[in-house]
Amino acid sequence: MRTLKMYGSAINRKFLDETVEALRDGGIIIYPTDSLYALGCDALNNRAVEKICALKNIDPKKQHLAILCSDISQASRYARLDNRAYDIIRRNAPGAFTFILPASPALPKVFKGRREVGVRIPDDPIACALAESLGNPLLTTTIELPDGIDYDMADVATLEVAERYADRAEILIDAGSRGLTGSTIVDLTDSSAPQIVRQGLATVDI
Repeated sequence: MRTLKMYGSAINRKFLDETVEALRDGGIIIYPTDSLYALGCDALNNRAVEKICALKNIDPKKQHLAILCSDISQASRYARLDNRAYDIIRRNAPGAFTFILPASPALPKVFKGRREVGVRIPDDPIACALAESLGNPLLTTTIELPDGIDYDMADVATLEVAERYADRAEILIDAGSRGLTGSTIVDLTDSSAPQIVRQGLATVDI
């Protein structure tokens, strides 16, 4: 696994292009969001999605899958947004939220049979640049670290994360420390009655 140091204030275009190429080739990456570090792959690559599901013991027939989008326009191609849902997301994104929305047929077959999809539009320039440069969303799922380990990547990049994912992730983007709180999950499948499934880092404006 190759570790690339990258910072949102000055994104290294060469490293960004290298990471996007790995995604297009079906690779798995570890990258920063506005809440935690995540595992990601090209959400339209069925084989890559299946690899992450196996890695995290996710059953896509029973558990929600989440995609990370560069903006609301990209999200609207892969999830169904009515006017109310669009307005809620517009007021809150980008931010540390996962919005559960009706899935669009544009998603690949691994999503078939699932009526909903989680959508992230993070307030993180690196994550958004990845989805923008790739041209479509990333499948995203939080990395798991041992109890007592924080997200100070100065240590984790060379120890716990590298050891745990070295043979399965191609690239780790080290963008500095992150917190320990995940995104706030908001169910908008019925946008007339939004529900907070999990209160996380951010407070939603409904």
